[in-house]
Amino acid sequence: MFRPTDSIVCRRAAAVTAVLLGILCCCPAVWADPQEPSSVDRQITRTVVYHLCEGHLLDRELDDEISERCLGIFLKTLDPWKVYFYQSDIDTFTERQDDLDDLILNADVSFGYTVFKVFLQRVDERVALVEEILAGPLDFTADETMISDRDLARYPRTFADARDTWRKRIKYELLMLKTDDTEGQEALDKLKQRYESLKRRMHQTDEEELLEMYLTSMTSSFDPHTSYMSASTLKNFEIAMKLELEGIGASLQSVDGLTVVKKIITGGAADKDGRLHVEDKIVGVGQGEDGEIVDTVDMKLKDVVDLIRGKKGTVVRLEVIPLDDPKRKIIDITRAKIELTDSEAQGKVFEDGRKSDGQPYRIGVIDLPSFYMDMDRARAGDPDYKSTTRDVRRILESFKAEGVDAVILDLRLNGGGSLTEAINCTGLFIDEGPVVQVKDAKGRITPYHDLEPGTVWAGPLIVLTSKFSASASEILAGAIQDYRRGLIVGDHSTHGKGTVQSLMDLGKRLFPVAASPEMGALKITMQQFYRPLGASTQKKGVEADLELPSLTTHLDVSESDLDYPIEFDKVEQLAFSAVDQVNQAICDQLRRASELRQEKSEDFQKVQKRIARYLEQKERKYVTLNEEKFLKERAELNTDKEEEQALEDAANPDKPTIERDYYLDEAMAIMVDYLNLRQVAKMN
Repeated sequence: MFRPTDSIVCRRAAAVTAVLLGILCCCPAVWADPQEPSSVDRQITRTVVYHLCEGHLLDRELDDEISERCLGIFLKTLDPWKVYFYQSDIDTFTERQDDLDDLILNADVSFGYTVFKVFLQRVDERVALVEEILAGPLDFTADETMISDRDLARYPRTFADARDTWRKRIKYELLMLKTDDTEGQEALDKLKQRYESLKRRMHQTDEEELLEMYLTSMTSSFDPHTSYMSASTLKNFEIAMKLELEGIGASLQSVDGLTVVKKIITGGAADKDGRLHVEDKIVGVGQGEDGEIVDTVDMKLKDVVDLIRGKKGTVVRLEVIPLDDPKRKIIDITRAKIELTDSEAQGKVFEDGRKSDGQPYRIGVIDLPSFYMDMDRARAGDPDYKSTTRDVRRILESFKAEGVDAVILDLRLNGGGSLTEAINCTGLFIDEGPVVQVKDAKGRITPYHDLEPGTVWAGPLIVLTSKFSASASEILAGAIQDYRRGLIVGDHSTHGKGTVQSLMDLGKRLFPVAASPEMGALKITMQQFYRPLGASTQKKGVEADLELPSLTTHLDVSESDLDYPIEFDKVEQLAFSAVDQVNQAICDQLRRASELRQEKSEDFQKVQKRIARYLEQKERKYVTLNEEKFLKERAELNTDKEEEQALEDAANPDKPTIERDYYLDEAMAIMVDYLNLRQVAKMN
C-alpha cells in the first residue's frame, strides 16, 4: 500500500526509532553531501567483493545480471514510488548498468555517488514543488484517484507529469492528516515541515551511509539477507545481540527534525535521574561538566545517538524542551551500563480451565523476542555471558518449581538471531538428536544435534508463531513439529527464511590485530538450513498445526515477498526418534474445538471482518482523492495504518510484559483442550 515518504533512505532514518542511547563526538547538523569515494571505501569494496564471490552460498560471480539487479535495487532504495527521478534520469543510468560489475570488481563505487547527486537535486526540486502546491488551492471534491500499487507506478517524463503526481500525493497526505484530526493551516505547516526535514536528512547523508546503501544494493542482488554493515550499523547490531550498552537509557525518535524521547529504560541512568521524560525534545548535547552544547535540531538521529552514548561514569549534558514547558533546560546525566531486559526472554504463569480434581491448570507462558548471545563474552570464556538458552532454562526451572502443567513458547515476534542459541534452546524441549541440517555452497550437509541428554521441559508444549517468526525461530518450530513434540499454533506459516548468515568484521579480516580499524562488516549468506525431516523452511516456512485468524498472515512481509530470495529445496531426512506427543487426530480435534470458540468470539469475528476489508482494499490499484469517499473508506479500515501498526509491533523492543488478550486466551484454551485429551488418553 501507499506510504507518503516511503523510501528506504527515509525508512532508514525512521528505523532508528528505538535505538538506545549511548558514545561520543560527531559533526554539527550541517549539509554534507557525499563528495567522492575515499581510499578506505575502495578497500572496503575490494574486501566485500572478494568474500562475496568466494563465500556466498550461490557460488556465483559478479556479472551483468547482478549489475542490473544492483541498479534496480539502488533506485528502488532511493525512490520506490518513482516520484523523484525523471524517466530521462533512469535512461541515463541504465546506459551504464552492465558496467557496474566491472566497476565494483575494480573497487570503483563512484557510480553510486553519481546517482545520489542526481537524487539530491531531484529532492530539492520536489520539495520546492511541494511548497508551491501547498500554497495554491486544492480541489477535494473532484473524483480523481492516485496509484496505490507500486507495480503500476511510472517515472514522470516531464515537469508537468511530476507536478501532477505530487499534487495528488499532497492531496493524499492532507487527507491522511485529516483522519488524524489535523487539518487547515496546521496540516499545511506540518506537511511543509515534513518535507523540509526530509530534504535536510537526505543532504546529511554521509559517505559511510552512501557506501552502505550502494554496496548493499550489490550484495542483496545475490540474496536479500546479504548486506554490508557500516561501522555504526555494526555497533548497533552488536548491542542488540549483547542486550546491553553504556549510555543514559532511553529510546529516541526523529520527528520532523527534532529528537524526541519515546521511552525511558527502567533502571537506566535517565530513569534513576528522573528529570528526562517521554515526549521531551532534545535540542542540544554537551560532553562533560562544561563541554560546549552542540545544537542537534535537524541533526540525523544516528549522530544524536552517537553524541549521547558514552562510557559509564562519564557525564553528558542534554538541552531539553520539556513536553509541558516551552522553556529550555539543561539536564546532566552520568552514563551507566544498561541491561536491555525488554528484549530478553520473559515468563509468566496463568491459570485456566479445570483439572479432574477441580483445580485450575497452571500454564507457563514464555515470550522470546529473539535468539541473543553475547558472543564477545562467550569467546572470552566469561561464565556469565548473556544467552537465550540460559534465560529460557531459568524460566523453565522456575515454572517447574511453581508446578506448571504446560508451557506456551511465544515466538510470534521473534525474527531470529543466533543459530547456536536456536539449537541449544530447542534442546531444552527434546532429548538428544538432530535439530537442524546445514548445507554450504559446495553441497556439503552438516547436521547439528542437541548433545545434552534429557530435557528441561518434557511436558505439553505449544509454540506460537506468525509471519514475523523467522530464521532461528523456524529452526526451533520446525524441529518441534518434526519430532511431534508440541503444537505449532498461529499464522498459516512462518516467515520462510531458511538461510544462515555469517558476520565478517572487515577491519579484523584485513588487520588481525587488537586495534584493527572500524570498517564495518559483511553479513553474508553462506548456508541453507533444513529440518530434521529434510525440508527447508526457505520461502515456505513452518506451517501451523492450528491456524488462528490474524491480519499478519495476509501482509506481504514473508521471504517470498522479497527480491531475489534463494529457492526452496529438500535434502535427505535424518534418523531420530519422534516422541509422538502430537498427531493428526489430536490436531483435528483441537482445531474443531478452536473454530467453534472463534465463531462465538466477538474479538475473532472482528479480526475476520478486518481481514476481509483489508484484503478488499489491498486489491485496489488506486485510492480515491475525493474527500467524502476517502474519509468514508478510511472510517471502515485504513490498510496503510493496519500494515504500519503490525510492522511497528513486530519491530518494537519496548512492548509490555506478557499480558492476556483474546489471542493468548485462545492459545491457552487450546492447551486446556490438549491437556484434557492427554488425560483421557492416559485413562484409556
